[in-house]
Amino acid sequence: MSMTKKEARSAKKQGVQPAPTGPLIPTAPGTAMSLAEDKLYTVTSSPHVASEEGTRSIMLDVVIALLPALAGAVYFFGWRSLTLTLVSVAVCVAAEYIWCRLMHRPRAVGDLSAVVTGILIAFNLPATVPYYVPVVAGVFAIVIVKQLYGGIGKNFMNPALAGRAFVFFCFTRVMATFPEVFEYAPVVGSTADVVTAATPLAALKNGLLPDFSPVELLLGQNGGTLGETSVVLLLAGGLYLMLRRVISPRIPLCYIGTVAVLCLIFPRGGIAPVDWMLYNLLSGGLVLGALFMATDYTTSPVTTTGRTLFGIGCGALTVFFRYFGSYAEGVSFAILLMNVCVWLFDKAGMPRRYGVTPKMAKEAKRASRAKKKGGGAA
Repeated sequence: MSMTKKEARSAKKQGVQPAPTGPLIPTAPGTAMSLAEDKLYTVTSSPHVASEEGTRSIMLDVVIALLPALAGAVYFFGWRSLTLTLVSVAVCVAAEYIWCRLMHRPRAVGDLSAVVTGILIAFNLPATVPYYVPVVAGVFAIVIVKQLYGGIGKNFMNPALAGRAFVFFCFTRVMATFPEVFEYAPVVGSTADVVTAATPLAALKNGLLPDFSPVELLLGQNGGTLGETSVVLLLAGGLYLMLRRVISPRIPLCYIGTVAVLCLIFPRGGIAPVDWMLYNLLSGGLVLGALFMATDYTTSPVTTTGRTLFGIGCGALTVFFRYFGSYAEGVSFAILLMNVCVWLFDKAGMPRRYGVTPKMAKEAKRASRAKKKGGGAA
């Protein structure tokens, strides 16, 4: 027999635990649990997804995927590539830790997102830049672009690309100077004596094919930033992320595919369309941006249609900047512009009801009209 509320309060004052009431639900062999137990359980709304993956594990996969390209940068440009990367990572981690401590926020350094940002910033820099360049880029990316908007998951543009764009406008001369491949810059000291060379994109900007074969571009035997040279190593890292289901191939395929189609249709300088397309795909930071920066969770759409539109937009803007911009490359600015349009792409790609595709909605509407016409005829 269950007690009244008054009897329950009296028993509680006397230190007597009232007997549990309500049906018993077996939870394990030989045990039972009452719905009236004192322990409360909070149940959220569906869907309930059980997964061991977290931000740290995802970021760790990204770091692993970037290691082949980092090793390639050290091989092609020397140990200064590694020290630039380490400085960039250290600055990003320190900036996030100090900011969170000053603002009395939970310190999220352990999620490795700042490490990924630091590596990507370094990958967008030439090997000959002074060490203050990644310092400025890292502080701007973490504090201004990421933390001022609330931290991870709340920034509206990619922090690494924003940091890269900031230092590009601040230090244009050093950001536009690229060493020749296998021309190793000293780890410490001046890099003024390092032999520099034009990148493949500089030749394409003038309507000419670079003095490199497609195989050399594929392997990375050409000048450029630390992370954009070896397409093979970048593809290996991207394939790893796809196999680990960290990224979807939709955005990279739509991005690279759009560039391929536009370059094939609109070649320049009287060059064969296939050659022009191939050299544009293998030059610059296209593969790096498509695989590792356009696929950023926070700054890319979540809907299928939105991702398709996002990739197409990135590809179209990249070709536009390469053809008509004053700078030879357009990947960074294309992705940043598309970042601010993510909400629009998600809105355009959102289904009318959760789980109902546009095809299902169209068929349901057609069936409803047929039913009304049939009822009216009767």
